[in-house]
Amino acid sequence: MNEENSNFEKTAEQAAAFQKIWMESMSKLMQTAFTITPNSPPPEVVRQIRSGIFQALAQSWEEFMRSPQFLDGMKQWMDTAINFRKMTNDFMAKVRNEMQAPSRDDIDSIMLSVRHMEKRLLDRVEELSEQVTQLNHRVGGQASRRTAPKAGAAKRRRTTGNGKVETH
Repeated sequence: MNEENSNFEKTAEQAAAFQKIWMESMSKLMQTAFTITPNSPPPEVVRQIRSGIFQALAQSWEEFMRSPQFLDGMKQWMDTAINFRKMTNDFMAKVRNEMQAPSRDDIDSIMLSVRHMEKRLLDRVEELSEQVTQLNHRVGGQASRRTAPKAGAAKRRRTTGNGKVETH
């Protein structure tokens, strides 16, 4: 309970520091804005106003972000986020274990094994494809030598209009 109060007090102090920086920057902005007349100011004055506003904002935000309160708050936030992630991972691991479901590591190892097996199969299919292509070239070359017509041996037959068969 005492730790919760100290965390609450730290958060309240950080919010107060942020509010103080913000109020200072807004008051500087207002002072800069009301130092000129409402009559159309020359462009140089507008540039100075814009420059003053940006400078005040940059300075106030830099002070705020470099303040020990902000840095401590960010560290606490990061630690809390990391602890929350660890707790949820542990909780989900327990749930999977109690349901006798596979864990993330089990699924990852199975997926890795399937990928390796797939790669080996694809490599083997490519090797077989190359072998079939080579065999087709060899067989195709031998078949064309066997079926090539010999000079003068092949005769064509055709039928004439009166039913006679002629050979050439």
